[in-house]
Amino acid sequence: MRTLVPELVAEFFGTLVLILFGNGVVAMVVLFGTGTPGEVVHGGFTNITLGWGLAVTMGCYVAGRISGAHINPAVTVALAVYRDFPWRKVGPYIGAQVLGAFLAAALVYWNYAPAFRAVDPQLDHTAGVFTTFPAFPNEPGAGLLDQTIGTALLVFLVLAIIDERNQPPGSNLTPVLIGAVVVAIGMSFGGMHGYAINPARDFGPRLFTAVAGFKNNGLTDGSKIFWIPIVGPILGGVLGAAAYDFGLRRFLPAPPKAQSSG
Repeated sequence: MRTLVPELVAEFFGTLVLILFGNGVVAMVVLFGTGTPGEVVHGGFTNITLGWGLAVTMGCYVAGRISGAHINPAVTVALAVYRDFPWRKVGPYIGAQVLGAFLAAALVYWNYAPAFRAVDPQLDHTAGVFTTFPAFPNEPGAGLLDQTIGTALLVFLVLAIIDERNQPPGSNLTPVLIGAVVVAIGMSFGGMHGYAINPARDFGPRLFTAVAGFKNNGLTDGSKIFWIPIVGPILGGVLGAAAYDFGLRRFLPAPPKAQSSG
C-alpha cells in the first residue's frame, strides 16, 4: 500500500482540481445569472462546457506524471480490463478520486455560500451546481444510454490520443486534447444527463450535497437517480475501450522497438 501512496495522492489532487474548476464554473453560471434564480444563464452551457474541458486539462496536468491522471473510475476500470492496469489498484484509485471530488465540492460550496444563501436559501433546487440530473426523470434508460455513449466516446478518444501506435502528441499536449474531447462531448451529448461521464465527478459531489442538506440531491430525495452516472460511465468506458482495441488498434502498426546503444 505504501508504494501506492504517491499515485493515490496524485489521483486525489487531480480530481480535486478537476471538480474545483468544474463545479466552480457551474456555480458562476447558476448563481450569478440574471434570470430566474437557479437557471443556467449568462453565458450558460457554452461557459460550462468550456470550463469543464479546461478543468479536465488542469487535472490531467496535476496527476499525469505520477498516476497517469485517470481522475475517473470509468477510465481506471477500462484500463484494468484492456491495459493490464492492476486490479488491486482499482479500488484505492476510485476511493481517492471520490474523496477528491467530495472535498472539492465542499470547497466550492464554502466559497459560494453567500451566493447560495441569496439564490436558494433553503437549498431546494441548486444541487445541480455540483452533480447531474436527468432531463427526463421518468425515462432512466435515456440517461443511462446517454452516459454510456458519452463515456464510450471519451475512453475511445483518450486511447486514440495516447496510443503510441497512433502518432500520439507529446505528453505535454495530451491533457489539452483530452480537455477538448470533454468540451466536444459536453456540447454534443450534454443535455440528457449533464454529461457526468465520470462516476467520481458525479457521486463525490452528490454525496456532499446530501451531507450539506441540499434537498434535490438525487440520493436521499426519493428520486434514486444516482446510479445512472455510475453504471453508465463504467459500462461506456469498457465498451469504448473495446471499440478502440478491436475496431481500430489492431490495424495500427506496432511501434518500432528502441535500439540498444550498447
